[in-house]
Amino acid sequence: MSAALFKLSSQIQMNIHEYQAKSLLKKFGVAVPEGHPAFSVPEAVEAAKALEASGNKVFVVKAQIHAGGRGKAGGVKVVKSTEEVKEKAVQILGMTLVTPQTGPEGKVVKRLYIEAGSNIKKEYYLSAVVDRKSKAIVFMASTEGGVEIEEVAEKHPEKMISVIIDPATGIQACHARKLGFALGFKGDLLKKFSQMMFSIYAAFIATDASQMEINPLVETHEGDIIALDAKINFDDNALHRHDEIKEMRDLDEEEALEIEASKYDLSYIKMDGKIGCMVNGAGLAMATMDIIQLYGSSPANFLDVGGGATRERVTAAFRIILSDPNVKGILVNIFGGIMRCDIIANGIIEAVKDIHLSIPLVVRLEGTNVDLGKDILAKSGLAIIAANDLGDAAEKIVKAVKAAEITN
Repeated sequence: MSAALFKLSSQIQMNIHEYQAKSLLKKFGVAVPEGHPAFSVPEAVEAAKALEASGNKVFVVKAQIHAGGRGKAGGVKVVKSTEEVKEKAVQILGMTLVTPQTGPEGKVVKRLYIEAGSNIKKEYYLSAVVDRKSKAIVFMASTEGGVEIEEVAEKHPEKMISVIIDPATGIQACHARKLGFALGFKGDLLKKFSQMMFSIYAAFIATDASQMEINPLVETHEGDIIALDAKINFDDNALHRHDEIKEMRDLDEEEALEIEASKYDLSYIKMDGKIGCMVNGAGLAMATMDIIQLYGSSPANFLDVGGGATRERVTAAFRIILSDPNVKGILVNIFGGIMRCDIIANGIIEAVKDIHLSIPLVVRLEGTNVDLGKDILAKSGLAIIAANDLGDAAEKIVKAVKAAEITN
């Protein structure tokens, strides 16, 4: 998954760290290795000593960031002494990890997880996700664990096995057997794997999760099935029911502008392009970003103002977009449904006046009272470029930005 797509998918969900995910799963009976979070080198050493006191002789020092690919980037180290734990903690804490999901800017490591080493025999992949097509929770599994699962799904789809869980009946033994047999489990291993699936399903339902991914799920030489890594995303729309999960939010892992946008109920993701986008509706925003690229430029952000494009929200959206120095033009693409286009037009005009906009602005309105809205924009006396449809809007903003760059 690219950094941009990872950020977009993450925005409509809440992410937590690996150590938080494992703590949550453990409460529901999922087997996980013993481990402790650490926010400093001394805490990392104390965590290792606690594991050593439990009889562990191998330790894993793991960087905690909201992105995959930590191991390849140098953020996961296996060591055999508390002295080495200290050495690796000094090395990893404060370093910037660059993975396919962080983008080139990377993420600074501010938390560690010190975990007991596992005697791994084989690695697998297991996940549960809300599937819009089937309108159900789908479990997916593969014998190819511990690798880029997107690559496995693309190049070797036959190695991905899935089962759909009917929400009316919930998970059944037949679901666990199907995946367990496909992974090659028998006897006691199949029983332990089945128990894990049932526990994950219970956790998924109880927490209103949108995804739970165990990669890798491992079979140990001692005959256990454990979650060696865990990633959980939660549906933002259900967080009001889970104060304990909201407390797990790590603002250090989020963009400052994204945090500011959330104060106004705006969904904002900063990107690397030059055309700022202000749209109502996530699907329409995605289409807007795509068509900007089709016409030869690139979006500077994803911004969904939602159904209530009020003056205050539109003004906040403009300010947030313009906080990015890379923005050279703005495309507003609004569909007026419940919110009428004339009200939206007035909100845009007042916002533009408030912030003294000095870069090209193209506005495309459609929906209720669209003609009245366009007339209000035309008579505003402001340098607002009106567009008739999305293609026209994208073409006009790309040309306006290019012209402005030549002039400057």
